[in-house]
Amino acid sequence: MITLKTLSKSDIFPFHNWINDDDVIKYSLSLFRKINTEKEIENWYSELMRNENDITLGIFLESTNKLIGYAGICGISETNKSGEYYIFIGEKKVWGKGIGTKVTEQILKIGFNDYKLNRIMLTVSEPNIGGLKAYEKSGFKIEERLREACFRDNEFHDKLIMSILKSEWKKRKTTSNILYK
Repeated sequence: MITLKTLSKSDIFPFHNWINDDDVIKYSLSLFRKINTEKEIENWYSELMRNENDITLGIFLESTNKLIGYAGICGISETNKSGEYYIFIGEKKVWGKGIGTKVTEQILKIGFNDYKLNRIMLTVSEPNIGGLKAYEKSGFKIEERLREACFRDNEFHDKLIMSILKSEWKKRKTTSNILYK
């Protein structure tokens, strides 16, 4: 159903529409609210592709090879064996189908097994119910609440810091059947 693989230069095109869709970027990077021209998006994308210290993989529908988003781990610390998980699914037609959970499980597997990380954390906006469900299903636990740390829809809301440890992840039974190339 889903394949994770390295993004290429030609994969930028869906990002032009996604980043200019308020529903898609609602709980995403604050940066996405500041960039909207093709040039700004291309500059951001080029920087994303140049960063060799992060894990960044495109999320593709296996049947059509269509890019529907991207996910990975940034801020990887070799010293602390930790990093920060992120996911962005721009294709609204696939929202609510469990893809976020499956991708999260596969990225955790890559982070813990291939990169030998011990802790993977994330931040999530509290109103992002779909994201919260996917992260909790994947074993993330809430560590902290950042009060009124995010401003969306003309109001402040809390962000949650969540994490999962390798020892917790090892105890879980995952359902990920995602192809990783």
